[in-house]
Amino acid sequence: MSLPLPDSDALAASHALQQLIALEIEQQGGAIAFSRFMELALYAPRLGYYSGGAAKLGADGDFTTAPEITPLFGAALARAAAAIIAQSAPDIIEFGAGTGKLARDVLTALAADGVQVDSYTIIELSGELRARQQEALRDFPQVRWSDGFPEAFSGVVLANEVLDAMPVELVVKTAQGWRRQMVTVEAGRFAYVQQELDAALGEQLLRQVPDADALPQGYLTELHPVACGFMGSLARMFAGAGGGKGAALLFDYGFPAHEYYVDQRSCGTLMCHYRHHAHPEPFYLPGLQDITAHVDFTAMALAAHDAGLEVLGYTSQAGFLLGCGIGDLLLRTDPEDAVRYLPQSKAVHKLVSPAEMGELFKVLAVGLDVELPAAILQADRSHRL
Repeated sequence: MSLPLPDSDALAASHALQQLIALEIEQQGGAIAFSRFMELALYAPRLGYYSGGAAKLGADGDFTTAPEITPLFGAALARAAAAIIAQSAPDIIEFGAGTGKLARDVLTALAADGVQVDSYTIIELSGELRARQQEALRDFPQVRWSDGFPEAFSGVVLANEVLDAMPVELVVKTAQGWRRQMVTVEAGRFAYVQQELDAALGEQLLRQVPDADALPQGYLTELHPVACGFMGSLARMFAGAGGGKGAALLFDYGFPAHEYYVDQRSCGTLMCHYRHHAHPEPFYLPGLQDITAHVDFTAMALAAHDAGLEVLGYTSQAGFLLGCGIGDLLLRTDPEDAVRYLPQSKAVHKLVSPAEMGELFKVLAVGLDVELPAAILQADRSHRL
């Protein structure tokens, strides 16, 4: 691979993380699950990608998310949030708030529409991103930070590109059946070895992958037990203290199960992001690159339903944003004012075009005792889950 070289400090941090992972592999008898490798690579204290100090987002980072492209993304979400708040409570939780831009845009748009928000809680694992958020949101006194789920909650939950960063299990179909990909050290480098599935992973495979036995030998894919557990935690939070009302809006790239486990994805969907370069090598410079997998939205919906949540809607990002009126929001800028209008128009096109983010990114809404606005539900695809 031809990728930009890190500076000496970043390289030293990656080497320290590699030593930490190798030590755990040794302590665990010579191998750890890929999910544990991914967890350490992303979240090991002070060394993991999200818990270290390097910039993640923007031109100097590794990738750009929808809120960074235009404030109209947050303004559109604010319309959905206002409808949910009207049915529940004036409180918002955001998981993985990035630079804080989505929070700022949502709160600004809600305030402009006269919608009061009593609390906006950010649950953020990255110290570097939390510091950026605190600076960006210093003028919003209702914003607070937390390290985990509250016991009970009513209101709106926002999660933009959160599920894809949760550790996944890798499984591969062999002549002996499905096997779990483990990570070991060979000749000083990380490498894969295989292990039989335990009972829990076997059940996850049967629940998640349609016709798993019919897939060809050599087929590799991901299982998502951590993300499924996250959906269960959302359900317990909404149901806590006698039961709450509200909805979680989950934005991410991925597919329903019948589109996920197909021949063209026989090598899985795992992808790494380093300095705006995408590549498939998770062992490259651990701690300095993001590691993600596409989301199985059928698995997420099933996990939510099994835990007691209602599946309120599922649609493309384009369908959701257009249903929220992002086109009308764009027209608040005079098209005759080309200097201001054209950049915003280009940004909206990137968010909703099927050739850009509009179709690859999906929105899953789950919750209790609330309904999405009818304009959003016009594009609902729940029947395709």
